[in-house]
Amino acid sequence: MRVNFTVNGRQQEADDVWEGESLLYVLRERLGLPGSKNACEQGECGSCTVRLDGVPVCSCLVAAGQVEGRDVVTVEGLADFARQRAEHGHGGACAAGGGCGTKGVSTDEAKRWSARPGDSRTGEGVELSDIQQAFIDAGAVQCGFCTPGLLVQADELLERNADPSDQDIREALSGNLCRCTGYEKILDAVRLAAARQGEAL
Repeated sequence: MRVNFTVNGRQQEADDVWEGESLLYVLRERLGLPGSKNACEQGECGSCTVRLDGVPVCSCLVAAGQVEGRDVVTVEGLADFARQRAEHGHGGACAAGGGCGTKGVSTDEAKRWSARPGDSRTGEGVELSDIQQAFIDAGAVQCGFCTPGLLVQADELLERNADPSDQDIREALSGNLCRCTGYEKILDAVRLAAARQGEAL
């Protein structure tokens, strides 16, 4: 089958998708977006987390056919998505849950949203989002395998809760496993991003 959907603000088409193929496979192998990692393939580790119509999901558990006509944001598009959110309000051009036109953004404005190309379609050469920069500054990245999923999940947390408590952060990231960091620096990074976003308001 053919699947048409939006990835990081760009219309994409995947041909010859078999009915059991996962969104993760399509992103990595068909579209060349390797940011979402293939680890457990059971929705247990969170390394493949993407946003589907604004909601974080494990892309290994989403059948590719389920994304027909929908919007996906991967770690490669996170910086552009964050910029759009800053310009248009909560949820970028389309608020979480697929509610285009909410928070004062018209449907026409939402339709004009698209990722600005960097040096490549994998997000290289673009300015980092607050959460991405905070992960670097707080030393929250070690091997990096879990990092894309953590970034996507943490970004969604900060979108809906600008001043999360430690318990809020732990709960939001509870589906994302990390074998390297001991999590403390990841918590530091989310706190740092929240503080920086608070200063910017």
